[in-house]
Amino acid sequence: MDLSLYDLFNSMGAFAKGIVLVLAIMSVYSLTVMLQKWWGLKQAQNETLKFAPEFSQFLEEDNLAEAIRLAEGYKKSHVAKVLGGALGEIRPLIQDGSVTVADINSAERAVEREMLMTIVQLKRGLGVLATVGATAPFVGLLGTTMGIVNAFTGMAKSGSGGIASIAAGVAEALITTAFGLLVAIPAVWAYNYFQTKIDNLTAEMTYSSKEMIDYLIKGVSGEFGRSRFTREFNTQAGGNNPMSQ
Repeated sequence: MDLSLYDLFNSMGAFAKGIVLVLAIMSVYSLTVMLQKWWGLKQAQNETLKFAPEFSQFLEEDNLAEAIRLAEGYKKSHVAKVLGGALGEIRPLIQDGSVTVADINSAERAVEREMLMTIVQLKRGLGVLATVGATAPFVGLLGTTMGIVNAFTGMAKSGSGGIASIAAGVAEALITTAFGLLVAIPAVWAYNYFQTKIDNLTAEMTYSSKEMIDYLIKGVSGEFGRSRFTREFNTQAGGNNPMSQ
């Protein structure tokens, strides 16, 4: 008996058709999440590739004001979000030249807070992929189980036996399991891929934030706990401090 997928769907019972529709919705939802996540991570990486060298250059030049402005300009970069949050924590303190070790500790805590929030944003949608990957095969198996039950029930009612009498019913039943696997496999692959990418992005955020904190620590001198940069900043910038505008 040669049946196309369309013919099989038309020959399915209401329960099996419902299973196929549920799997189709799960597939569309997971594919949408995959595309959104891929595009979001791609934008974050592209902006970070531009942001990181410029930010490091500003730190080397002790130009913290431009570093702050740069971090605020990159909205998609995960590294810029984390460093921008820490810089925003100490930005008011730079104006009066009173950055101390305690202030650096505040900046470090700000880094941790921003990193937690950024990681949560990066992982948004992964739960959908994990759920689809874990449950789609079982949803398909449910349709298969009920399909086989219906096939044997029909055989019992007709009073005829043999493979030929239940072949169409078994084929109808097994198609839901195959569909469930087709939905689950890409979701599992995508989940593992994005999880690895997010781990790499987390490492980038950690490395960059440690680099900035190290810069702040190295700039702190023993004189009243002030940093060398803040003294020079207030001396050279004077009333032209761009952050006071």
